[in-house]
Amino acid sequence: MSNLARRGFIFGSATLASYALVVGVQRVCFSALADDHSGDEPSSGPVTIVQFADNGTRIGAKTVAKLHRTNKEWKKLLPPAQFEVTRRAATEFAYSGALYDQHASGLYRCACCENALFDSAAKFDSGTGWPSFWAPIASENIYQRVDTSYGVVREEVKCTLCDAHLGHVFNDGPQPTGLRYCINSAALRFLPRGNS
Repeated sequence: MSNLARRGFIFGSATLASYALVVGVQRVCFSALADDHSGDEPSSGPVTIVQFADNGTRIGAKTVAKLHRTNKEWKKLLPPAQFEVTRRAATEFAYSGALYDQHASGLYRCACCENALFDSAAKFDSGTGWPSFWAPIASENIYQRVDTSYGVVREEVKCTLCDAHLGHVFNDGPQPTGLRYCINSAALRFLPRGNS
């Protein structure tokens, strides 16, 4: 191994270890500071979402009460990884989620509230290690807000019904939208489409 390659390997390894340390510290800080509130989300009243049957058939728009729970209540209902991702905006490590390599036809619902979020028809292989979609199943079912964590400005994607953190959206996706909704597997529940 050349001296330059050895230095690159050492620098790359140190960078990855530093990133993992920063992510770990952020998660510990979130755990210590955010146990009893449900967050500072924009809407507390009723919301309008588009409902879909499990086979992906559009049922129609409906105004429903927004789902509110404290972090303490969510912690009792969700496995630890889902809680960290959906309620504390953690991010799965690339290629670690169960759905990044899912290619079957079906519907993706919110892991917290069952709101329909994405259809497999809009899923594509982004090569990033996270499930990626070029559009939500209905724009009403998600919302976006500015996320400045890690010193980077990004667009966070959240569930309209329960405010679950889903992931982020970027402008490097395929047509027809040019968008890439980069979503954590832990935030989703996949329902395969049957033959009916």
